[in-house]
Amino acid sequence: MSDSSYLAWPFFDDAHRALAAELSDWARVRFGTTGFSEHADIDADCAVIRAALGEAGLTRQAVPAAYGGSQETLDVRSLCLVREHLAYRSGLADFVFAMQGLGAGAITLFGTPAQKQAWLPGVASGELCAAFALTEPAAGSDVAAIATEARRDGAEYVITGEKTFISNGGIADFYVVFARTGEADGARGLSAIIVPANTPGLVIAERIETMAPHPLARLRFENCRVPADNRLGEGGAGFRIAMSTLDVFRSTVGAAALGFARRALDEATARARDRELFGAPLADLPGVQTQLAEMAVDIDAAALLVYRAAWTKDGGAARITREAAMAKLYATEAAQKAIDTAVQIFGGLGVTKGNVAEALYREIRALRIYEGASEVQKLVIARAHLAEAGS
Repeated sequence: MSDSSYLAWPFFDDAHRALAAELSDWARVRFGTTGFSEHADIDADCAVIRAALGEAGLTRQAVPAAYGGSQETLDVRSLCLVREHLAYRSGLADFVFAMQGLGAGAITLFGTPAQKQAWLPGVASGELCAAFALTEPAAGSDVAAIATEARRDGAEYVITGEKTFISNGGIADFYVVFARTGEADGARGLSAIIVPANTPGLVIAERIETMAPHPLARLRFENCRVPADNRLGEGGAGFRIAMSTLDVFRSTVGAAALGFARRALDEATARARDRELFGAPLADLPGVQTQLAEMAVDIDAAALLVYRAAWTKDGGAARITREAAMAKLYATEAAQKAIDTAVQIFGGLGVTKGNVAEALYREIRALRIYEGASEVQKLVIARAHLAEAGS
């Protein structure tokens, strides 16, 4: 990345700056100029990237040290730095890393020592592929509307229902599944359960193709039996587990958007300097200068919000719901705007397959939807604001 001056901000310490330098060098060598190229076999490419991240020790950032990770506890600033630098070079690499963290996050935060030992070392090494199964056909933003049922039958849960838009669906080794266990109505009646991918009754009903190719699937649970010991936390704690996990990882979505936006600015700047129009570089035109200035301002503002949220969580805050929502909302919306501007500066080339700006345009769109759509983030922020004003 052309601008690394933000690493001097007080949000970071020397360990973060060393990690950023290592990430920048590794990602440049590993992905070069091909990180945003087309993927002929998305499943195989994810496996190769996950193994490479494991070899480089980067997946260790997604797991605590006691189970093969890099640090004693999850460090959100480090997670954000990894996602930002990977997103700058490869949207698929960012996806692979993000899902190792999110897929295992509930186990990290709420698992028993036995559950952690069973799954987290494999996630840290890149040998196991993790997934987070929350969304359903009729329950996306409204988690309390989840209909998938996990019925207790002696020492087992019998899971019946359907999940959709599940990242790593079809290639994951295990899924953290959120299902209705009936302790109460609504959000208080959900639990989180670890379901190994080879469990009888777990069916990959459909692979879902998206504009930026990622492995997604619709899952069906047909009387799928798992040990009751696979439940995370107490019965009925599923909503709290889901929200607490997203509280940690939502800031990292903003960091990924930041990486995409920084790449868009660098690509647009190079284009503006090299492309001549009416006998002078595009960069000499006041209109283009204004566009570049707006991109630069939005990127710095997004970085401040992202790393403010991460720093707050790392400082010991129990919840950062408001800060994480602000970070994700602003960073993803600003990145969409920056990337659209980059496409415009490239002109016809900006909508041509193989152009980085075109690939970024496809990559960024989903970030404004997953882990809480922008409209939902606004509601979260407004409710937090009104509660504070009322107190």
